[in-house]
Amino acid sequence: MLSTSNTPSKKPYHSLLMGASIGLIALTFSQTAAAITTKNIIYTVDDQAYEGYYAKDDKANAPFILLIHDWDGLTDYERKRADMLAGEGYNVLAADMFGQGVRPTSIEENKRLTGELYDDRNKMRRILQGALNAGRLQGNDVRKGTTMGYCFGGTVALELARSGFEQKAFVPFHGAFDIPTGQSYDKTTGEILVFHGSADESVSLESFATLGKTLEAAKVPHEMVTYSGAPHAFSVFGSDRYDARADERSWKRYLDFLANEYK
Repeated sequence: MLSTSNTPSKKPYHSLLMGASIGLIALTFSQTAAAITTKNIIYTVDDQAYEGYYAKDDKANAPFILLIHDWDGLTDYERKRADMLAGEGYNVLAADMFGQGVRPTSIEENKRLTGELYDDRNKMRRILQGALNAGRLQGNDVRKGTTMGYCFGGTVALELARSGFEQKAFVPFHGAFDIPTGQSYDKTTGEILVFHGSADESVSLESFATLGKTLEAAKVPHEMVTYSGAPHAFSVFGSDRYDARADERSWKRYLDFLANEYK
């Protein structure tokens, strides 16, 4: 699990969806931009409800992206990132890993909720499958999609990569790279793109290098980028850890990568 002391708090981004009424799969739509439609989506895993956020490009056949939140749950930060990607021509489901209405407000809660999933990787994978099914029900070809995540979410994205689920790519932003006992990247089907801060005190450069060696040994196509001076959670705008240079460069590289994957 990532160190708790270096994880920033997020300042809220007030999306136009805030305050909208919430129902089942067919939920209230809200126009956030000329070509974007957004809604909340409720889906069920192991008889528990989960509530994700879906931002859709209005053109037909847009590529699908599954976005996994940080350890403080699905917040306005992830909704904003989903909107940004939808504005670039993608259908994005910001998944919920904790459950509908479960939005931690303290470090203790963050540790407990993420710890439960780190300790039960089968449950983590079932929740991921539930989110992918929800994306599929929206008309997306999720097996030609990309899964990305921030911090805890980046770690979860790599869990999906190791599971062997077929996708084009898996993209962690400042995630953790430890591999649970008994797992490997031998079944990974897509490319892995990693963004990491060289000044990250939670996840070391040694861990970053080990991941590179592991992916090379498993013959997994990969690209790994570090940014000098960037701390853990460097892309979280509104936080005291935000590094504009690393955020802007990683975001541009990510968009270029996606454009090449789906050209």
